[in-house]
Amino acid sequence: MQARCHILAMGKWKKGPEKDLFDTYCARMRPAPVLKELDVRKKLSGPELKQAEAELLLNAIPNGAVVVALDERGKTMSSRDFAGKIGQWQDRGVGDITFIIGGADGLDETVRQRADLLISFGAMTWPHMLVRPMLAEQLFRADAILSGHPYHRD
Repeated sequence: MQARCHILAMGKWKKGPEKDLFDTYCARMRPAPVLKELDVRKKLSGPELKQAEAELLLNAIPNGAVVVALDERGKTMSSRDFAGKIGQWQDRGVGDITFIIGGADGLDETVRQRADLLISFGAMTWPHMLVRPMLAEQLFRADAILSGHPYHRD
C-alpha cells in the first residue's frame, strides 16, 4: 500500500527556483505529496510565535498519520534508511505520513514530542523554504528506492 504524504509547512511560497524545484519532484510522484502552507496571522515573536505555529501544525495533522518532523536536532539518515522507514510504515498499513517543516525559528517542543520521528538534513542550517524541495527530492528518491527504479545510486 502506498501511503499518502502530507507536507505541513510554515510560511507561504513565493515564486522562484525553490518552488519550481519542489513542483518538479512532486510532479514525478504518484500520488504527489500534498503541501499545506500555514501562516500565523498575528504579529508574534519568540516563544509565542513558535507556540502559535505549533497549534496550527498539530491541528493540521490527519487522524492516524505517522508524523515526521524536520528538526535540526533530529536524526540524520541515509536516503536508503529513510526509504526503508517509509517502507516499514507502508508495510504496516499506514495510510498517511505527515512531514512537518517549522518556521524560521524552528519547532516548538510540543511538535517535537508529537513526532514519531525527528530527522535532520545535517548539522548545517538550511533556509526553511529550501527544505521543501530537499524533502520532495528525498521523497522521490525513497519512492525510487522502494520501487527498484535506478534513480538512486549508492
